[in-house]
This record gives sequence, structure tokens and C-alpha cells, in this order.
Amino acid sequence: MCHAFLESPTFFAVLLHIDEDLAEVARAEGCPACGGTLHQADYPRKPRGCPEPWREAFARRRSFCCAQCRRRLTPRSVRFLGRRVYLGLIVVLACVRHRGHHPQAAALAATLAVPIRTLRRWQAWWREQLAQTPLWCGAQGGFVPPVDLQQAPGSLLERFLGDAADALVALLRFLSPLTSRSCRLHEGG
Repeated sequence: MCHAFLESPTFFAVLLHIDEDLAEVARAEGCPACGGTLHQADYPRKPRGCPEPWREAFARRRSFCCAQCRRRLTPRSVRFLGRRVYLGLIVVLACVRHRGHHPQAAALAATLAVPIRTLRRWQAWWREQLAQTPLWCGAQGGFVPPVDLQQAPGSLLERFLGDAADALVALLRFLSPLTSRSCRLHEGG
């Protein structure tokens, strides 16, 4: 499953298109603080786990600056999971395969150049910190049967419909409110 996504130019194009749409919606809505016009002020990124053909396209995180109050607005993203240096899909896929000291986890870590300590830290985030977010507190009741966060993100990924690619995109969309602090602040999260 992992290598299929990493080798799919279509999948990366879909993620880029979704992020562009999210950015345009944010820009069109204007500054949430004062209603001012938003100007583009992207952040440079050096995302790890990004295939070579997509590095240039993924080297910028869309962001805006208000022309009036100068506040920043960084829209939601399905490519980046907050400030992590690895792509969001790498965090999800690596953690789906990672189970403690499993040999497949070590092999995947080597393939993606993700240190095993980083994989363990991500797994702890799924088990412990995700449960404390306003996003999860508001959404967990909608999953039947309940999601076992001890098995996340795999147990969460299973709740989204479609083939593996559709489910992964749906999960990344679900997590997108967590990818931008400025969006969460303006949405009351």
C-alpha cells in the first residue's frame, strides 16, 4: 500500500489540487479578524518523504497576510500535517505499518528515511494527543463502531469509505483542521 501511493503521480496531483482549493476558499473569505483582503505570503517547505518529481510543487505551504491588520492566515492542508517536516501521508502510512519493534516498521523507516524514534513519537501522538483535540472530541461520536485510538491511524483509516486512495484522502481531509493553527483560532477550536 505504501509504495503504491508514493509512486502515484495522480495521488500527489490530487493532494496539490485539494490544497489549492482550500487556499482559494480561505483567500476568497478574506481576513477572519477584520475582513481585509488577503495577500499571498507562502512559507517555504522542505517536506521529507516527498518523491523527487513533486518536491518543487510541494516546496511551498500556502499562506496569506491581511492587507489591513497584517495577521497571518495559513489555510488547512491535506499535504502537510501541521509543522511536521514529513508529509501528512507519510505520517499516516508509516504509523499504519508501525507497531512497536515490528521488522516491517524498521524496513519502512529505512525506505522513507524516518528514524524509528520519530515513528514512535508519531504513534504516541495518534494514541494520546489526537484524543485531546477539539476536532476529535467533536467527531468521535460519529464513528460507529468507536475508533480504537490505540490502533490509530489504521483504525481511523478503516472508517473512511472507498478504495485505499479515497480513504487516505478522506482521512487527510478529516485531519485538515489540525494542520493550521490560524484556522483553528478563527473557527473557535
